[in-house]
Amino acid sequence: MRKYIIRLDDACEKMDVEKWGQMEELLDKYNIKPLVGLIPHCEDKAMDKYPVDNSFWEKVQKWIEKGWIIALHGYNHVYSTQCGGLNPVNKRSEFAGEPFDVQKNKIKAGIMIFREHGIDPQVFFAPSHTFDENTIIALKEESNIRIISDTIATKPYSKYNMTFVPQQSGRVRKLLFNTVTFCYHPNIMNEKDFLELEDFLKSNKFCTFPLDVTSRKKSLIDGILERIYLFKHR
Repeated sequence: MRKYIIRLDDACEKMDVEKWGQMEELLDKYNIKPLVGLIPHCEDKAMDKYPVDNSFWEKVQKWIEKGWIIALHGYNHVYSTQCGGLNPVNKRSEFAGEPFDVQKNKIKAGIMIFREHGIDPQVFFAPSHTFDENTIIALKEESNIRIISDTIATKPYSKYNMTFVPQQSGRVRKLLFNTVTFCYHPNIMNEKDFLELEDFLKSNKFCTFPLDVTSRKKSLIDGILERIYLFKHR
């Protein structure tokens, strides 16, 4: 049975509250519980156009109570390198290419903020999908995270003693993989995006992001799909 997952990126104290509210209302309508990436200490200047939402962490607690899964989405969402790392779909990163100590401190600081609000995240995904082996080591040393939402494959697999749940598309569409994650950024969605999403939600079943670890290794097909995907993003 195909597993469709909704992932929402860039939730933080500075976000488009109206669009996030619209997304929440839509997902609640179809009883869909997404994976949500929180930026713990957002310094991305692109977010400065939104006022600080003083009720942000209260909203997060309500999301958790509804069964939404909260992920650590980097630390400050500021790109400091032009490195694609292990998943080079973009040539920019907050993590990939940075020294280990820098990455470790970011992970540590982000986890500390989460825990101050009673959250112990089990999932990570990096801004622009870019991270490297030092990111993974830092996650293991500074958190309980053993699951990453990213890379291309037909279904979850194990590598570096981490479970990777693939993320293949930035919009809903029929894909023939076992597990498909659709990644949305509510802050920059328009009305057409919401209508297209709802039309797909009406006729397809979705599941909650899986928190089970796996020992499955990448298959030959997974490797071929990854090479094709990365070739298109060169």
